Amino acid sequence: MTTTTAAPAATATRPQRSGKARKSKLGWNLIGLLVFVTIGFPVYWMLNTAFKPAGDAIDSDPHFFPRTFTLENFRRALDIADFWGPVGRSLLVSLVVVVIGIAVGLLAALAISRFAFRGRKIVIVGILAVQMVPLVAMIIPVFLLLNDLGQYDKLSGLVITYLTFILPFTVWTLRGFIVNIPKELEEAAMVDGCSRTSAFVRVVFPLLAPGMVATSVYGFIQAWNEYLYALMLMSQQNQTATVWLSNFSTKHGTEFAPMMAGSTMMALPIVILFLLVQRKMAAGLTAGAVKG
Repeated sequence: MTTTTAAPAATATRPQRSGKARKSKLGWNLIGLLVFVTIGFPVYWMLNTAFKPAGDAIDSDPHFFPRTFTLENFRRALDIADFWGPVGRSLLVSLVVVVIGIAVGLLAALAISRFAFRGRKIVIVGILAVQMVPLVAMIIPVFLLLNDLGQYDKLSGLVITYLTFILPFTVWTLRGFIVNIPKELEEAAMVDGCSRTSAFVRVVFPLLAPGMVATSVYGFIQAWNEYLYALMLMSQQNQTATVWLSNFSTKHGTEFAPMMAGSTMMALPIVILFLLVQRKMAAGLTAGAVKG
């Protein structure tokens, strides 16, 4: 009697659990879809405005789908001011900042993660404290310092400035990746005859490569999208791509369609970079979230 009555009860609970699981999965999928639409709609509207006629961009009755497509906005964006000069300067500054930031940040993160020295906790707290300082609060001191060093209105001065807030981010992020790599791997390599440097290059560095790619991409994005310091520290002749977009706002108003076309062209390097390193990015993000 006990076996015959227990079996239907067990089978009855399984559909209930599977039904709840399906409802829960559907709910999370709807939430994910809502987040995707919320994040992706501004990007879609930028593309929509970039390819529609300039008159439709300021229409009081906007259309979610362009009625006619045109490339005139891109021609206007290229003609209104020099485009390739600012883009080239932004690309150069971003690449130099990433290379120096990764080289210096890796060594600093390795020292903080693998070596015990006096003042180690103070260094870690200092790195966090620097990232908490608002960038706008440092404009005047940075301007005066670069002016005294003869680096005002120079790309090298802009690189130094960007390193002040990208380098702490790089050190802290790489430290998280290094901590998640067990020390036993290096010790085993050293037992087999490798030096500490050789053990790091042969064992730790390949495991750290996805994290370095993820950190480099985020550092590149920060340098590429920075506007405030590029506006304050660079003249019109040496402006970067973000400052170049301000040319579309004049005393007669803002040319929204060409501005969105310029924003689309500016976003292309970031999109191409993501497409090239998307696998390493995903591996790096998941590696930093798993202990050991």
